[in-house]
Amino acid sequence: MSVLLSTDLPFPVFRRGKVRDVYDLGTELLIVATDRISAFDCVMPEGIPDKGRLLTAVASYWFAATEDLVPNHFRGHPGWPAALEAHRKDLAGRAVIVEKTRPLPVECVVRGYLAGSGWKEYQAGGSVCGVALPPGLRLADRLPEPIFTPATKAEEGHDENISFERMAGIVGAELATRLRDLSLALYRRGAELAARKGILLADTKFEFGLSISGELLLIDEALTPDSSRYWLADSWAPGQNPPSLDKQFLRDYLETLPDWNKQPPAPHLPEAVIQGIRARYLDLAGRFGID
Repeated sequence: MSVLLSTDLPFPVFRRGKVRDVYDLGTELLIVATDRISAFDCVMPEGIPDKGRLLTAVASYWFAATEDLVPNHFRGHPGWPAALEAHRKDLAGRAVIVEKTRPLPVECVVRGYLAGSGWKEYQAGGSVCGVALPPGLRLADRLPEPIFTPATKAEEGHDENISFERMAGIVGAELATRLRDLSLALYRRGAELAARKGILLADTKFEFGLSISGELLLIDEALTPDSSRYWLADSWAPGQNPPSLDKQFLRDYLETLPDWNKQPPAPHLPEAVIQGIRARYLDLAGRFGID
């Protein structure tokens, strides 16, 4: 199966992220989701077949399912002007046009269960990002209520979990409160719809930006398996990491490698791991009627 690891389109490059290549169309951006995959802030040498198309379809599903809560930057799938005709095959299903915004310098993370860095932080001090939690919680426990745990957006290196108060110092108290409330509402919508499909939304992150007119928009991606932790509901049991339908499968594999220090260059992935990731992304998309 072929993979798309990079693009070279006849437009100015706005930026190249770990997964997406973004091109400047003036007041809009052309975002192309490649098949690249990253973990621990390192891009793997191999791509995952179909990943970019699946991410685009899942994000489009969630933008539509949450637009009554907050407007988003999605402006549709592109037509095919002459300049893109030669790239039609590569772009089909993985390219979207979005409104250009000024991204806010924070990630809006919501956790409904205790896992990942939140679990490590809780073990160390009984709280996550300054939010005190009840004692005695176990790995993968459902939290009494979803919690908002923001993080910085690092251009290089790892994002840093921060308190709400520190976030308010970065973006202002009024905007921070609005971002928190919107993120919690988005998480609850995602968790509710996911539960109907037999999966638990353990945690997720959202990104927001301000349009040229100053309107707050949900940007980047939403509730995808790259930005969220999804667990199989019928396999969930506190005290252990449940089977997931996201890239935790990749992280778990990388944690078994004794000779990799989580710094570039990333190690090559065995075919079994590549196919395992692909199967999980396909499973998640299929549960929402996406093929």
